[in-house]
Amino acid sequence: MAKKRILVVDDDLAICDLVRTTLELDGFRVSEAHHVIEAERLIEANVPDAILLDIGLPGIDGLFYCERLREAPKTRLVPIIVISGSTDSQARAAAAGATSFLRKPLDVLELLTVLERATGSAGDAHVPVGPAIAQREKIQRLAEIGKRQHELQQDAHRQTLFGLSAALDSRDFGATGHSERVRAYAMRLALEVEPALTDDPSLEWGFLLHDLGMITIADRIITKSGRLDPDEREEMQRHALVGEQLLSSLPLLQGEGLRVVRSHHERWDGAGYPDRLAGTEISPGARILAVVDALDAMTDQRPYREVVSWDAAIEELSRQSGAQFDPDVIDGLVACEPELRAIRAGRLQLVESATG
Repeated sequence: MAKKRILVVDDDLAICDLVRTTLELDGFRVSEAHHVIEAERLIEANVPDAILLDIGLPGIDGLFYCERLREAPKTRLVPIIVISGSTDSQARAAAAGATSFLRKPLDVLELLTVLERATGSAGDAHVPVGPAIAQREKIQRLAEIGKRQHELQQDAHRQTLFGLSAALDSRDFGATGHSERVRAYAMRLALEVEPALTDDPSLEWGFLLHDLGMITIADRIITKSGRLDPDEREEMQRHALVGEQLLSSLPLLQGEGLRVVRSHHERWDGAGYPDRLAGTEISPGARILAVVDALDAMTDQRPYREVVSWDAAIEELSRQSGAQFDPDVIDGLVACEPELRAIRAGRLQLVESATG
């Protein structure tokens, strides 16, 4: 059975997004028009099976447009569901030829019921059922709609984070694949040191996007081959706080991941930044990332440092145990070092990834 086509005519983008998500999940095909001229163009190209029409349109009143649609041969018989934030418009909508009237904020289940009846796509929905069964089905359907909308929202957030990761990779930090490599190192080391951490889905995003704040740092500082002066160092150190600010509103980063972004340059001895935290005051994810971030910085080409061999880097990290780095994390690094080396060589990948 072909999907029914619904035209949504509303200048409220949030309403359009809600309606599109709900209806597409329920098997409808949805087109949007944000003003009458755009609606006319879409109707000329393909007459919809039903029209969801807002009264408060820019330029032309929605009820006046409803009357025009009823007069036009193409749309004379098309069901028109008028929506408004005021119940006072219901009688006027009926007089203008509306098939049904719905009040904002929209009840998505009511919207689906009205459209299914209007387009003849309700299937067995008209079969009489008892009130208890009807209520249970309503709850189940609302739960399913909510679940699918949540999944779409989560996917949209993931796409946003992937976009941020791509933006970060587009900057020339003198390191190829640094963020992705550090993510893989850190996830393996977390499994070694504190496996329960990996139950937090924000952790891996924090590992991947730990340097996001660097996109705001001037190129002359990032690519400088010599030692940074005090002002340049201060600006460079801002990236931890900036990264936290950029990611703080994204739900997928709420948790350990956001703490990783802020605190991955703190030191075990308290001499790090931005908060001068020490020891276990530093979040465990940030302590893990600090080690593998340093490992990758030493073993990858950077404008300010010669490449260090893998073995020499491991030795240097071990020397900093109890000073710059958490001793337990360094012990974990040594324990899983062969696997980290294999990740570096591209011979080993984590089986499961929250970001994948």
